Amino acid sequence: MADDDAEHEAPTRREYVTYGGAVVGGGLLAGCSGGGGMDETTTTVGGDTTTEATTPSDSSYSVTMAPMGDVEFTESPQAAFTILAHHADMALALGHGDDVNAIFNPSLFEGLYNRFLNGLDGVSVQWADLYGSWNPGKEQLYELDSDVHLADPAKVATMDSWTTADIDEVHENVAPWFGNSFSGQHGEPPAEWADDYEYYDLWEIFERVARVFQEEERYQALAAVHEDLLSTIRSNLPPADERPRTGRVLISPSGVSEGIWAYSMNGPGFYRAHTRALGVEDAFADMRVGAQIDLEALVEADPDVILRTGGVSPGANWTQVKTELRTDSVAQQIPAVKNDRIYPLGVRFGGPIMNLFQLEMGAKELYPEQFGEWPAYDGGAYPDFSKEDQLFDHQRVADIIKGEF
Repeated sequence: MADDDAEHEAPTRREYVTYGGAVVGGGLLAGCSGGGGMDETTTTVGGDTTTEATTPSDSSYSVTMAPMGDVEFTESPQAAFTILAHHADMALALGHGDDVNAIFNPSLFEGLYNRFLNGLDGVSVQWADLYGSWNPGKEQLYELDSDVHLADPAKVATMDSWTTADIDEVHENVAPWFGNSFSGQHGEPPAEWADDYEYYDLWEIFERVARVFQEEERYQALAAVHEDLLSTIRSNLPPADERPRTGRVLISPSGVSEGIWAYSMNGPGFYRAHTRALGVEDAFADMRVGAQIDLEALVEADPDVILRTGGVSPGANWTQVKTELRTDSVAQQIPAVKNDRIYPLGVRFGGPIMNLFQLEMGAKELYPEQFGEWPAYDGGAYPDFSKEDQLFDHQRVADIIKGEF
């Protein structure tokens, strides 16, 4: 675990199920990064000595990640443009959520993230009024005048009206690009970017974004929490033949008749970082990612558990859609429906914060005997688990994000 729980009289569930209570990474860090690159200047006036932190005249630094290569910064960014949520999540996790000035579908992601952040004391986002940045206008990027574009330039190159020359222009005249998105499911980037592309896992991207913000200590503290959580899950999974066959689906908020899409649980890419460690038999392992299916295909997939991606989102109509499945004569043939094992997930492309919460919720939904039961859910905020029932220390994560660690 990432902190010292010695003050607790009884072991938490997280402590109990991890190698008999072994603690990982305790007391890793004593403080949070103040931005890095600081010198101290000592001044003596009238016998009194004072020491001040000063910024060196040449404080530039570079961070390397594909497909950009080496990217140079003169100071930690104060305004960050994002498109996909995993990059915005990373800024938030590093204490820079208020510096995000754009995100795809701002109101949806504000509502979604605040439902999860309900479990982190003093942490929330206000993104609803930000610029909706899917297929952004070049002029808008000039107007936003960001310090960094946390977006994959190879992904931007696939959007309408964007050319390589436009991407280079914005890099030179506004701010550099720094992002990686095709690692989500190891997709193929545009030909002109393919030679420079490299796939990373979610936390490898996060580590590099932390360097951009000069927040390496926050990253290391969160990475310790993440490793502890993975150890807790992996060391307590039941044997493979006792794990439920699981189908991960996206269902239209308007109901199952309006659309069901199948997504895999396992395989490469950080879109599966929230489910891969759970080790289930994947009901859609052989199906094209995002394939639209009907109820008959869901019956044929025969899942013991259904995980509904986007089920925590505002507007998902969680209770209505679940009731529709339970009362439909075709859907009633599915083991997951018959046994009332239909559960929500967040989003596929969340970042480190979403990763922690979705691993916790997935473990509880799939393996209640090992990790504690996921409670009855009505479509509202993430449940407020007691500290004993948390699989990672929520307060510790909140403190890291706020810089109070």
